[in-house]
Amino acid sequence: MAEQKTFVLTGAQFRRLLLGGAQILEQQKKEVDALNVFPVPDGDTGTNMFLTYQSAVAAAAGAADQTIGAVARAASGGSLMGARGNSGVILSQIMRGLARGFDGLDEADAVAVANALQAGVDTAYRAVMKPVEGTILTVVKELAKGALNSVRGGEDDITAVLRAAFAAGERALARTPDLLPVLKQAGVVDAGGKGLLVIMSGWLAVLEGRKIAPSALPQAETPLAPPAAVGIAEIEDLEFPYCTEFLLKGAGLNPDLLRQALVDQGDCLLAVGTEEVVKIHIHTQNPGAILSYAIQFGSLHNVQISNMLSQNEAIAHERREQAKEAAGADAGEPLPLPVAEWKEYGFVSVAMGEGIAEVFQSLGVDRIVTGGQTMNPSTQDLAEAVLLVPARHVFILPNNSNIIMAAGQVRELVDDREVHLIPSKAAPQGVAALVAYNPDAGAEENTAAMTAALSEVCSGEVTYAVRDSSFDGLTIRAGDVLGLVEGQIVTACADVEEAALRVLEAMSWRERDVVTVFYGEETSGEAAAKLAERLRAENAEVEVDVHAGRQPLYYYIFGVE
Repeated sequence: MAEQKTFVLTGAQFRRLLLGGAQILEQQKKEVDALNVFPVPDGDTGTNMFLTYQSAVAAAAGAADQTIGAVARAASGGSLMGARGNSGVILSQIMRGLARGFDGLDEADAVAVANALQAGVDTAYRAVMKPVEGTILTVVKELAKGALNSVRGGEDDITAVLRAAFAAGERALARTPDLLPVLKQAGVVDAGGKGLLVIMSGWLAVLEGRKIAPSALPQAETPLAPPAAVGIAEIEDLEFPYCTEFLLKGAGLNPDLLRQALVDQGDCLLAVGTEEVVKIHIHTQNPGAILSYAIQFGSLHNVQISNMLSQNEAIAHERREQAKEAAGADAGEPLPLPVAEWKEYGFVSVAMGEGIAEVFQSLGVDRIVTGGQTMNPSTQDLAEAVLLVPARHVFILPNNSNIIMAAGQVRELVDDREVHLIPSKAAPQGVAALVAYNPDAGAEENTAAMTAALSEVCSGEVTYAVRDSSFDGLTIRAGDVLGLVEGQIVTACADVEEAALRVLEAMSWRERDVVTVFYGEETSGEAAAKLAERLRAENAEVEVDVHAGRQPLYYYIFGVE
């Protein structure tokens, strides 16, 4: 059979490539997850990349324009909204670069494809404050270089160019342990780089005419998540009772202008997307007026209208579960006030565990986004939570190092209020930041004070090993209890209490003023109380605060300050 060759890539073909990459990544995401550097239960790189990329594919499927520029632009917008975790955010930036490279093109030749890959590299590197070699950045850089070298050598077959790119990426991936010692210690290659190559292997499979196992991924329409249920059963006098959500598809759409036109028609307004497809969500008195206005600019899809006055609490709860509590809504909470009655400051916090969420709420957090290890919320999840906070300035507390980059993208989706990122890496840091907040200070002053407070807290965790490993001289077996301080493994043993004491010792707790203990859903209150009493007996001058964090996966989360 003659070798498959492709000299021009159309929008429709590019969409098939995107889908092929998603199908392969869906099949191999667990293998990518398994490349986690540390053997703790948070190896979610493959899952985060898949969810991010799946959003890109869904958005591309809904692009009204069939040019490669339009399809790439839609995919870029989808990946931004769906970005999860550091790996997902970097992938979304690669997709953004590809869109820039294909911008204005009806179709692309081999040179344009190679240049678009290089644009992906440039965009991804610019998005990372301190790029680290030995990561997905290295792999995409060498991958693009392989494509450019191929076209400079005269190759005009896109399939051959991408083969050369893939081979260069594989060589770069194999070298990642030499560039990043932590990978060599763990005996793995970079997970993000591996995920990127898995995606490209799907591209090549499509170009080469190889069959890919069937997938449930969307082929055309992009279904919307169920609308967040906010105070449905217990509110009888909502000013804007109809939750209205739909996709608007057309040509030359302007999300900013649409948002400006609708801002006075209700509250909880979200209008994000591209020139081809815009997602609109609003609480309004007259859904028909919203739809009549929007239909002037294109066609309506996936229209969902919910009467929040008539829905009962059981339905509200079900919808919150389906939406994974993305907006952090609880039945009985009031809807956001009209803009004229907004407060000055509001807070969105990510929390892993109902007890930790309750602590944040007691400190004034308006919206809780459920997430943490193994369940990183997307940029869109965070943006929608921000949009439900009736405040001119909204502070986001990610409380997880793998969520910080996704939180940093929220500003691009929200433009009717100021969003301030406080880069907290753990729940105790988030608590310290909230304590440092001063309602009488300005936004910039608060941002500086809350960020500075993060450095006053040392964080530690006790969890378990999900696989055999070796790290810094520690021999680790699956099932061992692990202790971490500031994300670094400091102990492995068989007993939870012993690991907890070793972690606290490594945190120099006796030299601090306060020890905060969040105990997890697998730890009894009695065990936590026993640990606290032991600490108080050893040093009565250190205050020990114990909270039922009820977090999964982690027996204890500690903060000392």
